[in-house]
Amino acid sequence: METFISPLDHDQRHPIAVVSERTGLSQDVLRVWERRYGAVSPVRASSGLRLYTDDDVHRLVLIQTAMRGGRSIGRVARLPNETLAALVEDDSVARKQRAPAKTIAYAPGDVVGASLSLARMLDASALDEALRRAAVVMGMPAFLETVAAPLLRRIGDEWHAGRLAPAHEHLVTSALHDIIMAMMRAFTSRPDAPTVLVTTVAGERHVIGASLVGASAALEGWNVLYLGANLPAAEIARAAKESDAQLVAVSIVYVEDSARVVGEMRNLRAQIPGDVTLIAGGAGAAMLGRELAAIGVRVESSVSGLLAELRSDSDAE
Repeated sequence: METFISPLDHDQRHPIAVVSERTGLSQDVLRVWERRYGAVSPVRASSGLRLYTDDDVHRLVLIQTAMRGGRSIGRVARLPNETLAALVEDDSVARKQRAPAKTIAYAPGDVVGASLSLARMLDASALDEALRRAAVVMGMPAFLETVAAPLLRRIGDEWHAGRLAPAHEHLVTSALHDIIMAMMRAFTSRPDAPTVLVTTVAGERHVIGASLVGASAALEGWNVLYLGANLPAAEIARAAKESDAQLVAVSIVYVEDSARVVGEMRNLRAQIPGDVTLIAGGAGAAMLGRELAAIGVRVESSVSGLLAELRSDSDAE
């Protein structure tokens, strides 16, 4: 049950933007840690605004520090502060005793830059290890938003600029796809949760964007029907009806024939029920934003925007 407080208590509490600034955690991550893991329980102002105490901020920092030591959010989120502090201290002592070793810093920009360097060297094993370690240390929400999505954008930009060969691009997308799919499948289906169908339209064979959408949806508590790439509009519509999907999410990464893509999306919108949300994400969707919006398709090119859409649709159920 949510607790509401009077305006007189606001000065003693912090809105989510302040907490995000003080902890370095994005607002999306803070909401997920609250809703899915129960890490903290901010009170609500009468306006609905989340308000956090100093103790909440301290606890979030403890959790984040424990995760940097290699612990998962699911295992530390509900531990008492005293236990968290003891774990953090133990990890600190262990690090000091450990022999020096080459490691990759887990600031998102460092991980993205290091991953690009490893891709250029075609060092598949080191790239896979770096990304998997980052996913474990940072946690799923932060990894998707601050590493996976930015890395995919950088890879696409570098490839289009001719600074990366197809082999480099395929290496990164393959490594990310395996990690993201494992994340998505870690969430079991729930009979009371809404269903999202995730795929790409006919002709779109780049599946990495769809897997990112699927993992983001699983993170928000949706049941995910992941159908991979390159499906005609009629097949997507049939699957959406048979699965009783409340939302259909289509990834559009590269657009070679804009008229064909818009045509597929128009057919899909016409064949699925009017109360089913149709959303398109990815760089290609952003390029076609005006055309897609005109036929009733929501367009989101960022992970944070997609999470907001998923959260809004889930809350409306």
